[in-house]
Amino acid sequence: MARDEAASGSQEADNAGNEQDAQEAVVLSIDAMGGDLGPTAVVDGLAEALKQPAAADLRFLLHGPEAALRPLLVKRPTLSTRVELRDCEATVAMGDRPTDALRRGRESSMWRCLDSVASGEAAAAVSLGNTGALMAMSMVRLRLAPGIGRSAIAAHWPSQNPAGFNVVLDMGADIRAEARNLFDYALMGAEYARLTLDVEKPRVALLNIGAEDAKGRPEIAEAADRLKDAADQDAAGFSYVGFIEGDKIASSAADVIVTDGFTGNVALKTAEGTARLIGGFLRQAFQDSWRGRIAALFAYGPLRAFKLRIDPRRVNGGVFLGLNGVVVKSHGAADGVGVASAVALAARLGRERIADRIVRQVAKLASDQDDPQIES
Repeated sequence: MARDEAASGSQEADNAGNEQDAQEAVVLSIDAMGGDLGPTAVVDGLAEALKQPAAADLRFLLHGPEAALRPLLVKRPTLSTRVELRDCEATVAMGDRPTDALRRGRESSMWRCLDSVASGEAAAAVSLGNTGALMAMSMVRLRLAPGIGRSAIAAHWPSQNPAGFNVVLDMGADIRAEARNLFDYALMGAEYARLTLDVEKPRVALLNIGAEDAKGRPEIAEAADRLKDAADQDAAGFSYVGFIEGDKIASSAADVIVTDGFTGNVALKTAEGTARLIGGFLRQAFQDSWRGRIAALFAYGPLRAFKLRIDPRRVNGGVFLGLNGVVVKSHGAADGVGVASAVALAARLGRERIADRIVRQVAKLASDQDDPQIES
């Protein structure tokens, strides 16, 4: 009988342990479709993400056609035990307009992916698909968080700061931004930087055509006044360092750079193109002659370190801030390494409940920043 009681106690302990594991699991909702490299890159990315020490608690809801995804999971038995496959035939194409995606895409893998976050099944969503469609669906399914007038896409930008990156937003969620929107972006970006860059009091700057107070559009000047006032409050949690120009985005002058989505997206694409140009010039210089090839052998270590430092796959993932939930938009051309980076970011934001943190921070500073024209 003692043995039976011991066995019963052991079984109860195992059940309790399993229940605890289930409670502590971080569930991510993944849109398997939409990437340039197809679902193989997504599944490769999930398998790569599980290799990280912090991934022991990860579980995935994978949305897409079962006929295409099941064979990929069968090849990865370790991953299969962490994935719940949600069969879904419809997809959103990269060329679909956001309005068309909203009208016809309610049964798509992208919508189902977001639906799992809205229902509370998952802590965060990750998609490689159409950015405009993903933002439109996120706005409809998750809605703006209380106190937020407009969502923004935040991204990590390689910089000279100790963390190696700055936070820049908006990167293209909306081409317009009024003063109140820029102010909200700053609060959201500061909270995002505090969490992901481990900066206790982030320095916030506004991107402008000059560093002088008299320069820039009226909405930027008004946003600057709001930020100055807010930064003086005890609850602010950030400092305002003024205007910076485009050549300072990658500097150590600030931790968070705030701008409208049109400017931010142009700056991002310009930086990506410049990085490719410089990379091409370097390859050409080292390959054009035997001296260059020999020099490349001697410089292999530093060149490899430089490549890793600017590798966009390491910081893949723009985050939709300001919603009632976490959505990470991976680059459509991401491979398995890039997808794994986006998954790791989504897991961290989901664990830390970044959406709730932003709402609390906005509420702290809302009393002195009331604006009857705030959008809903």
